[in-house]
Order: sequence, then structure tokens, then C-alpha cells
Amino acid sequence: MTAPWTATVLTIFPEMFPGPLGHSLAGKGLREGLWRLLTVDIRDFARDKHRSVDDAPFGGGPGMVMRPDVVDAAVESVPGPGPLIYLSPRGRPLDEARVRELAAGPGLRLLCGRFEGVDERVIEARAMEEVCLGDFVLSGGEPAAILLIDACVRLLPGVVGDAAALEEESFARGLLEYPHYTRPQLWQGRAVPEVLLSGHHEEIRRWREAQAEAATRQRRPDVWERYLARQGRAGS
Repeated sequence: MTAPWTATVLTIFPEMFPGPLGHSLAGKGLREGLWRLLTVDIRDFARDKHRSVDDAPFGGGPGMVMRPDVVDAAVESVPGPGPLIYLSPRGRPLDEARVRELAAGPGLRLLCGRFEGVDERVIEARAMEEVCLGDFVLSGGEPAAILLIDACVRLLPGVVGDAAALEEESFARGLLEYPHYTRPQLWQGRAVPEVLLSGHHEEIRRWREAQAEAATRQRRPDVWERYLARQGRAGS
């Protein structure tokens, strides 16, 4: 029997998990065994009675740095499955394409940094993939790990009931998602677009496509340019 997709998180705060991942669709999938979550407490690999995982940086400066020997021992304890990812502001920006690659594999291992970060030598020695979720800084890697795991888990078979809905979402086709409407039909003087009430499926599809393109062009010109390039429509 094939093992479920597994997320292994190396952290000094294992109690932060599953956190939000224990609720909604991700939590239901976790309880049903559609995916598995493991945590590794990095402090268990400390070498002193105080369970220290950090030390002062060579060369001076503020803050502390996570020790390479402690981090390496923690990583050694979980040889797999999946790539070893270090969540870092200097990493490659995460996108939907990489999320889909990770979700299609056996799982992933996530190293959550704290303090000023992790000693560079262990990052190099373990050939860690550095991933960034955006141009901002968090107090630690744990919230980023939760976001990355959630993005992957929702793509796993059986987690989202209507798999077709995944193909309509933002970035799935290279565009932002079109706007959605539901009851009441008239709310605070704002009406639902007539085309959505027409019952004409082809007209609705074309309207949604046009809305998705317009939203992407106006709100995310960087995404729009990539979409045009893939469509062979550069500069249009």
C-alpha cells in the first residue's frame, strides 16, 4: 500500500502544529489518512542540558543563529520523504507550479528557522531548497510552513470534494480568478451581472474568461505578462 503524502516539519515549536491544518478540508483529510503530518523538535538534538539550539554569530551583530550541528542532527533523523526545504526570505518565490510539483511527490520536509536564521554551512551541506512566500519577514518559519503545507494538501486526491473547482482558481491557469456572486440577487443596490442569470453556459464561460484576464492585467501585470508569453501573445 502506498504511503500517504507526508509533511515533516522540523521546528523548535512542534506544539504549533497542526494548528489551522487541523481544521476544514485539510483537517478532514488528515483525520481520514489522506495525508500525514509529522513534527520533529529540533531541541531534542541539542548538546547541552539547556537544550540550546542557537549561538552568537561570528563577526558580531544582533541576534542569534541556529547551530549547524544541532540542525544537521535533526535533519539526519528524517531522511525522507520528499525534498528538504528551508523557509527563508531570500529563497525562490513560491508559485503554483512549484506547489503542484510538491503535491505530486511523496511529501516534503520543512525546516523552520528562528532567530537570525540558520548557519549557512548546514544549508549548503544538505543542499536545502530555499523557498520564500513573499517579500516580508515573519518571526519564524512555522506560519510559512503551515501556508505551504495547506497549498499542497488541497491538491491531493480526495481532499477537495469537487476537483474541477481547483482548475478555476487563481493561478491554476495562469490568471487571477474571476469574481463570484450568490444570493441575494440584489444587495445594497448592487445587482448580479445579467449574464450569470442567463443560463447560457458558453456566454458565462466567455464572461468569466474576460473578467479573469481583466483582473490579472489590472492587478498583477507581472502575472499577466507571463500568461501572455505562454499564450504566444506577448505585448498584447
